[in-house]
Formats: sequence, C-alpha cells, structure tokens
Amino acid sequence: MTRRPLIIAAAALVAGLALPAAQAQQGTVYRCPGPPVLYTDQLSAQEAKEKGCRTIEGAPITIVQAVRPRPVAASAPASGARSGEGRVDPAEQRSRDSDARRILGEELRREEARLAEMVREFNNGEPERRGDERNYARYQERVAQMRAAIQRKEADLAAIRRELAKLPP
Repeated sequence: MTRRPLIIAAAALVAGLALPAAQAQQGTVYRCPGPPVLYTDQLSAQEAKEKGCRTIEGAPITIVQAVRPRPVAASAPASGARSGEGRVDPAEQRSRDSDARRILGEELRREEARLAEMVREFNNGEPERRGDERNYARYQERVAQMRAAIQRKEADLAAIRRELAKLPP
C-alpha cells in the first residue's frame, strides 16, 4: 500500500472524529420562524418543537451583536432654542424669516436685472452678429443658446418667487 492513500484515510478519520466534537461543543442551532427570523442555540428540543423551530445542520452560524446606539448627551441648547425642545423662539424665527426674505429679495432683483440684460442682447431673436460668426449656422447656434439661457433664467426667477411666497409676511 502506498503512503498517499494512508494519509488521505488518516485525514478523513481525524475530520470524522472532530466533526461530532465540534457539533457537541457548539450545540444544536435552531431556526425559528417569525418576522424577525431567529437563530438560537439557547432552546431545549421541546421548546424548539413548540415554537416550530427547525434544526440547522452542517453550517456554522456566526452571531453578531448589534451595536446599540449611544444615548445623546444633553448639551447646551443652541442659540435661540429652548432647552429640551427642538423648537425655536418665535422672535428668533421671525428674525430668520426676515433675513431669508431680504436675501431672496436681493437675489430676485439681481436675477431680474440679469434677465433684462439678456433680453436686451437677444433683441427679439435677432442679436447683433459678432465677427467670429461669418458662418450663419454659428449665429443660429448662439441665438438658440441665448433663447435657452433666457428660459432657464425665467425658471430660476419663478423658483425664487415661489420661495418668497412660502415665507410668512
């Protein structure tokens, strides 16, 4: 007899003996039904049968503990907020609203001025031709780009007006 089959036979024998020992050490693992499927080795055979659990064989189960969220430490309240609540003082909120209204109003005026300039340059679809636009197709491409830019600017203005309308007076 050659050495190779003896080594394989010995390895199989050792593995065969180690498997029951590992299963005995690990215990029987049950898979119990339910919305959160439960895998446990803490049940007796009778308890597992009553709960409708099945045994799992041949696959080791790794159990990972879920990390519990840390409790939020009580910190000093933010400026204008009352302690223990997520609410903002009404005076502080009015101040924020007026700041937002002022900023949006300035942006609206700036964008309206830019739109007026764009419309003036567009000249009802016939802007002045530039020196690099000897080719009529280039000119038409620039006119189309100007038309699209004006439409985007009008959409931006409509969005700013909607934001202003959401703010309390």
